[in-house]
This record gives sequence, C-alpha cells and structure tokens, in this order.
Amino acid sequence: MVWSAEGRDKEGIPVRDAGSVSYSAAIESAASCDTDEFLSEFAQRVEREAHRRGFDRARRRAVLGDGAVWIWNLASELFPGAIQIVDRFHAKEHLSAVGKAIWGATSDLARQWGKQRHDELDEGEIDAILQALATHAPFNDEASKCVGYIENNRSRMRYPEFRAMGLCTSTGVVEAGCAVAIGVRLKRPGMLWTMRGANAIISLRCAILSGRFQDFWDRRLSARAG
Repeated sequence: MVWSAEGRDKEGIPVRDAGSVSYSAAIESAASCDTDEFLSEFAQRVEREAHRRGFDRARRRAVLGDGAVWIWNLASELFPGAIQIVDRFHAKEHLSAVGKAIWGATSDLARQWGKQRHDELDEGEIDAILQALATHAPFNDEASKCVGYIENNRSRMRYPEFRAMGLCTSTGVVEAGCAVAIGVRLKRPGMLWTMRGANAIISLRCAILSGRFQDFWDRRLSARAG
C-alpha cells in the first residue's frame, strides 16, 4: 500500500489523506535471496506501485513495516533515501509477549510490565526498555530475543521524533487494507479459489480500490488490439 499523510487529527497525530491510498496485492511469497539475479515478484510489485505513485519525487518518504529483516533489506535496496519505521503496535506486541512469558498470560504483573514498556516506547526511552529486558534475558528466551529485536530496530523506533516530523508510525492502514482488498471479497462463506483465479480477482479489486479500474481495462484492450 502507498499513501500520503500530510494532515493531522485534533490531537496532532498524523493521518493519511483521504483518497490517497493505492493497493497492489497478490497471493505470493515475498521471499528472495541476496544472491538472486532478479527481484522477487513481490519486490517488483512494490517498486512498480511506488514509481507509479511518484514515491521517488516526494519531499519526504517513509517505509513502514514490522521487524522482519527482509523488509528492511528490500526497503534499503529500493528506497535508500526513505525513513524506515517499525510499526509501533507490532513493537508493543513483542514487549507484551515478554511480559506474558515471564509472569503468565493472564497475570496482572504481565499487563503492568507491558504497559510500562509501552509508555517507554512511546516516549522514546529505548535504554529503559533494554535495561528492563536485560534483567530477564539471561533466564527467559522471549526477553532475550526481544533484546535483539529492539537493538536491531532501534533507529526505526524513534517515535517521538517521527511524530514531530508528522510521520505515521502505525501500519494499521495496511492491516485494514488486507481486509478491504482481499478479505471481504475472497473470504466469504463457501468460496473456493484457485491461485490463478484468486490473483485475477485481487488485481481487479486493487484496481477498483485504487481508482484505476478504467485504466486497467484500457490497458487490457490496448494489449489485445496490439
């Protein structure tokens, strides 16, 4: 998904501009190896949509994603000048998982510990988070893994700075897009799809939601005429 976010709500939180979202999707693997000669189909799809939307000409550019290494490798390769931001709520889920692993999923202590870490994350207090994790890391695998996750993505978790710059820090629009573009059309009761059929419908669905339905058919007609 590609969108612009020049406005802010009443609380000063950046919000995407109405009608600015465009979609590109398919049921495919995003995986690729560093030694691959060509970009994966997913990467090519991302690059095409970004180019179509003029991403390279934007005054300020940002790429949002979760903490997966392949996402940031792809972002660095395709959009080297863009600011990289880890989804804030994804980071909070990691911290909550640590609290549950230490005290149990239903423990009040787990909730309290997680809430404190969430507040620190919002305030940009990464050192405080790492210190809290370090207490448990030697004895808890979840805490140990989270230390690496935070350290590897620290530069992508500068949330107070990102908010001050007017940048979105959540991929909620992407999560919603998965439901809007695919879920409500392909996951209805009794539906069965082949991969080819599903991808054909997804292409049409994305064209409609992106306001390019007529362009889609014009290209098809031109290709057939040629």
